[in-house]
Amino acid sequence: MIVNFYKVNLKKKHPLQISRGTHSKSQNLFVEIIKDGITAWGESAPGKTEGASNADEVEKELLKLIDTGIGSLSIYEIFQRSKELNIPPCAFAAIDIALWDWKAKKAGLPLNNLLGLPIPSTPTSLTIGINPPEIIKERVEMLLSNPHIKALKIKLGSPDGIEYDKSIYSQVLESTKKSNISIRVDANGGWSLDEAKLMMKWLAERKAEYIEQPLVEGEEDKLKYLFKNRPLPIFIDESCRFSEDVARHFEYVDGVNLKLMKCGGITEALRILNVAKSFNLKTMIGCMSESSISISAGASISGIIDYVDLDSHYNLDPDPSEGATMIDGITMNDNKPGHGSKLKIENYA
Repeated sequence: MIVNFYKVNLKKKHPLQISRGTHSKSQNLFVEIIKDGITAWGESAPGKTEGASNADEVEKELLKLIDTGIGSLSIYEIFQRSKELNIPPCAFAAIDIALWDWKAKKAGLPLNNLLGLPIPSTPTSLTIGINPPEIIKERVEMLLSNPHIKALKIKLGSPDGIEYDKSIYSQVLESTKKSNISIRVDANGGWSLDEAKLMMKWLAERKAEYIEQPLVEGEEDKLKYLFKNRPLPIFIDESCRFSEDVARHFEYVDGVNLKLMKCGGITEALRILNVAKSFNLKTMIGCMSESSISISAGASISGIIDYVDLDSHYNLDPDPSEGATMIDGITMNDNKPGHGSKLKIENYA
């Protein structure tokens, strides 16, 4: 098995500000696996909260795993070894995605078919970061110029407080009043318990569909005070990284948001989905600063997921990969063997 690495700089068309800061560019590590004449692709979007803050750290961690000799192991055995070596999830995700891509290509099947899953059918939301109302107005108008967009996810939890959050959301309402579009809210843990109680009630009266991560990671013990008599469904994101987190927090949430970079790829994502469904929770799949490769991998399992937020590649200038496209609001992967995406290697070799 040959493994090649490519470090690629990514630039966003529109900087994304959330409660923890603003992101306008990044460097991702792309993994190419060649075995038995089959080439497969994976991707890592580094993140400090995911255990590796840059592409160099990701490469170093993956080399530590590869040097143990993984060529003859199954995907599940490699996953277990990565856990034993404490490989950061965002790093292992690149290997895991590539291995599943290879396995599906070897079988001559699209990855969703290999896994026995339906094709994507749920429209993705498009994300709008924390911005002044005048910028929000421009951004919403630009997004809604695409008639296929069905849902928007609004980032709140501004460091400037909940009155600023209200001004952002009010502008979204004003700009979407003539459209039949779903509006979701993600606070990224930017509220205190009292702020979350107030904002959830306020948002519920103003068309919001659900609230994601109202409280900061680490304050999950306070969710029970939000859950009782909640006016909106509560999803956790940063508070749910692995399948065991679902079992810890299921009593006081309505759903969980999984991300391939958070959990370490498709292998653990499938476990999260199974555990969530066993507790009768709703499921969501989100993304970080990912190109079409990771997005296509996510789309391969999104056919059984209730809410989809696979949109980061639409905000790249340019997307260094090809494969994931929007069809009638749905992020679709190409109906080819594997997850259907690859790095435009001619630009980076």
